[in-house]
Amino acid sequence: MVEYDAIVNHVTMWNVAVERQIRVKGPDAEKFVDYVITRDATKISPMRARYVILCNAYGGVLNDPILLRISKDEFWFSLSDSDIGLYLQGVNADERFNVEIDEIDVSPVQIQGPKSKALMKDLCGDQVDFDNMPFYGLAEAKIGGRSCVISQSGFSGEAGYEIYLRECTLYAEDMWNAVLEAGKKHSLMVIAPAHHRRIQAGILSWGQDMDNQHNPFQCNLGYQVSLSGKGEWNKKADYVGKKALEKMKADLKAGHKPYKLQLVGLELGGKPIEEYAPDFWLVSGDGGGEPIGFITSPWYHPEKKTNIAMGYVPYDGTLNANGFPKGTPGSKFKVHLPEKYSDKPGTPVDAVVVDIPFTESYNANTREVVKG
Repeated sequence: MVEYDAIVNHVTMWNVAVERQIRVKGPDAEKFVDYVITRDATKISPMRARYVILCNAYGGVLNDPILLRISKDEFWFSLSDSDIGLYLQGVNADERFNVEIDEIDVSPVQIQGPKSKALMKDLCGDQVDFDNMPFYGLAEAKIGGRSCVISQSGFSGEAGYEIYLRECTLYAEDMWNAVLEAGKKHSLMVIAPAHHRRIQAGILSWGQDMDNQHNPFQCNLGYQVSLSGKGEWNKKADYVGKKALEKMKADLKAGHKPYKLQLVGLELGGKPIEEYAPDFWLVSGDGGGEPIGFITSPWYHPEKKTNIAMGYVPYDGTLNANGFPKGTPGSKFKVHLPEKYSDKPGTPVDAVVVDIPFTESYNANTREVVKG
């Protein structure tokens, strides 16, 4: 668990250049972005970022990018794993919005861990006031002599930042080497994305924890539906999927179950899971029997000394205080682990539903605040 120690006690750098930056720019940029995301884009100020979701007409989650508002008429969708750029171009195929949509030559790295601020201060000097930079705040800076956008955000639940390098195909090594040099005195370690820590924080990975077959309510993103402001869900403008999502919200409020499975947190037995799960492991009821759900993201939690996981189990109709669906803590299930993790091969391990997150984030996001 050397990498885990690095991210929870020191600082790490991740190469996440796989993330595409899809730029929407033009006089109608705000109007267009507001139409394709479920939350209110007009409430996002220039030089601020937000976590957003895009849904299809049926309410399925197409992706969950970080959205950066670079200026009044320029937004970047930072995402991986799907062709959202092509989707956005298709939405505007009739050119009803006066915007340009393209993939730009910008790639990010993530600087994550409790020493990230100290490293970033050394790296940027007085270019950025990190002491007063808000969560999801943006700043411009030169790193290694190259133009970058910095965001206080990340995929870990720890303190952290993302550095978006412009003209990355030309200058990647300049930025990368500058970070390595600044990181020497902070015990910087270059690691792969820290799924153990993002699972603890309940951060979802599109394609692993949800995709377009899942709606926001069933994967703990219901707070994103018609989100207009902190604790307000009355976005007035139309957006893709609004009709389907508002109907689901009404059905849930009326006590109906518009879908079968709900994403929950689980603590489970078995040997320590210390590798990324290559498959979805099946879940049965407490008495065993046929599978009724599945695990998406499992890992061993060193502090709790138990395995944890996010996974889907039958939705029982429970709503939290804000009216969002959730699992019922204490509900029991059986998880069918691979032999290498089973206490006894062929015998499923006990699992119990617990609240997400398993470990609080350094910067509590809206999902954690509203619990759903």
